[in-house]
Amino acid sequence: MISAGEFRNGVTFEMDGNVFQIIEFQHVKPGKGAAFVRTKIRNVIAGSVIEKTFNPTEKFPTAYIERREMEYSYSDGGLYYFMDQESFELVPINESDLDDSFKFVKENMLCKVLSYKGKVFGVEPPTFVELLITQTDPGFKGDTATNATKPATLETGCEIRVPLFIDEGDRIKIDTRTGEYMERA
Repeated sequence: MISAGEFRNGVTFEMDGNVFQIIEFQHVKPGKGAAFVRTKIRNVIAGSVIEKTFNPTEKFPTAYIERREMEYSYSDGGLYYFMDQESFELVPINESDLDDSFKFVKENMLCKVLSYKGKVFGVEPPTFVELLITQTDPGFKGDTATNATKPATLETGCEIRVPLFIDEGDRIKIDTRTGEYMERA
């Protein structure tokens, strides 16, 4: 059990049959009246974010989210298959359980599969990935406006904006949290 007075960023707890993770919290002690905890919490399974205030003495059961490292094997229709690194068992995950950052993952990459009480609800790709540029227009000499970018298609099929000096066949490093170009690999 965890009390609202012990809330910290990243803590997960159960409330009303759902699992929530604290994104932001603030202990407020007004000059008049009782103290309270103002929070911004995310429903871990549904993905929705709400703001809620709690009495610091309220208690909630702690929720333990399991993060297992698995290798992305292949996709078949709307299912994506991940292989457990210890038991070599294939785990199918529905396309609706994957977020937007999964578009940067290619086959044989290691990802963290998130589950709560055996039910898989999400996949965390690696924070940084190196991918090959399969198609982009050439940059022109003298076309050096500040922070000029051009579209580029990656080997996974997604499109991002890259600086003008990047060419087809280059390997680049991408931050999967923001989807932005970081550097040449």
